Amino acid sequence: MFLKSFGHAFLHALKNLLPIVAVVLFFQLIILQQVPDNSLNMAFGLLIVAFGVALFLQGLDLSIFPVGKSLSNQFARKGSIPILLTFGFALGFSAVVAEPALIAVANQAMEISEGRVDALTLRILVAISVGCVIALGVFRIIFGHAIHWYMIIGYILVVLVTFFAPEEIVGLAYDSGGVTTNIVTVPLIAALGIGLASSIKGRNPLIDGFGLVALAVMVPMISVQLYGIVVYSLSADTQAAFQAVTHQATQHVLVTAVLDLLTMFRDVLPIIITILFFQYIILKRPLSNPPKIAFGFLLVIIGLYAFVVGLKIGLFPIGYSMAEQLINLNRFGFIYLFAFMIGFATTMAEPALIAVGQQAEEASGGRIKGNAIRLMVALGVAVGITIGVFRLITGGSIHYFIIGGYTLVILLTIISPKYITALAFDLGGVTTSEVTVPLVTALGIGLATHIEGRNVLIDGFGLIAFASIFPIVSVMCYAIVADLLTKFNKVES
Repeated sequence: MFLKSFGHAFLHALKNLLPIVAVVLFFQLIILQQVPDNSLNMAFGLLIVAFGVALFLQGLDLSIFPVGKSLSNQFARKGSIPILLTFGFALGFSAVVAEPALIAVANQAMEISEGRVDALTLRILVAISVGCVIALGVFRIIFGHAIHWYMIIGYILVVLVTFFAPEEIVGLAYDSGGVTTNIVTVPLIAALGIGLASSIKGRNPLIDGFGLVALAVMVPMISVQLYGIVVYSLSADTQAAFQAVTHQATQHVLVTAVLDLLTMFRDVLPIIITILFFQYIILKRPLSNPPKIAFGFLLVIIGLYAFVVGLKIGLFPIGYSMAEQLINLNRFGFIYLFAFMIGFATTMAEPALIAVGQQAEEASGGRIKGNAIRLMVALGVAVGITIGVFRLITGGSIHYFIIGGYTLVILLTIISPKYITALAFDLGGVTTSEVTVPLVTALGIGLATHIEGRNVLIDGFGLIAFASIFPIVSVMCYAIVADLLTKFNKVES
């Protein structure tokens, strides 16, 4: 039974990789008319990524998902506000610490900044931010506050902090927000929100149940920029000492593959502790099937390890290689086309987006069409990544692009139908998958490396942020147009 289920998961993971492979092959064979030297290694790396994702998902299905959903339902029925808030914080923190995409981006940031940005510190900071804001989101659902006020005030703060943040941290901060909601967090957080909204009298699952993912994207953007203000204000001597300590610690952690595997266990440990604490200490109930759950956690750890290894062998080199080859071609139009196609293709195959689209269609009673939402989100991601690449190539300041983007989002939030607000912001957080994030990150870093006058740390990050902003814009525009058409048809009839 397990092998059959794993086989399906592996084929599903390969299917999600196919759009990337198709786009890369199109550009290699038709546009560039050459095959990269390390193509076999890349292909092997992609297989390892698929294997790791399949194991990881199987582990989630056996352990974290059923236990997390069970806990959410039990706490919702229990109705204790302090316990619900505490559980929301613990769930947000523990899930984000183990987020594969965040691990990949944090490691890249530490490597490029030569230790100035510490990967573990960055991950813990983002995890604390998400934990706090999930607790805030639970508070909002319980008391029925409108989500748009939270989002408008929040993004005004994001824009204000951006004015004072060092340019080296801005792109990374926005990317950190974009990768917090992914393969681990979205199902758990979405289940918590919809479960609460469904169990509290007077709450609407569509209006009140969505929104937790959006909050989890927004707040890390503020906290990471504040972290950057502190880090980049350190003296040279303090920073040199910090880099030395970081380098020694990294050497000890990466001595052998066994220690790498233990590091993966450390990443997943907060989730295990959270579940055991709330299950046995708060609810005082035993787990239904401890051996099955333990086996699931083992698969999560091994899958996470295989995924990270596959990234280094497959996806990162693909992004770097495509960036280098397209720059050498000296025709920027093809770079924009590649950015658009890779954004659209990978988003249309994104499992989390398909799931959220179906949930939205059910919660809205058919007023929102799942397939239309997927198309709008995919177009938003494609346009966003293309604009991000344009900014990178032309050398424009990311501050102005990001501030302009979120100013547009705030304006649309004011005029768009209120039923779409929470869903639109959530969709901005589920578009960057565990496959898309490493490839897009590598593309940005590769372009910044090979374009003269670009700083890799300042210009290399930020593409994920654009991929998170513009789906919000496209979905809100879709809702505004659909609402106007509905009103127009009523007047005509």
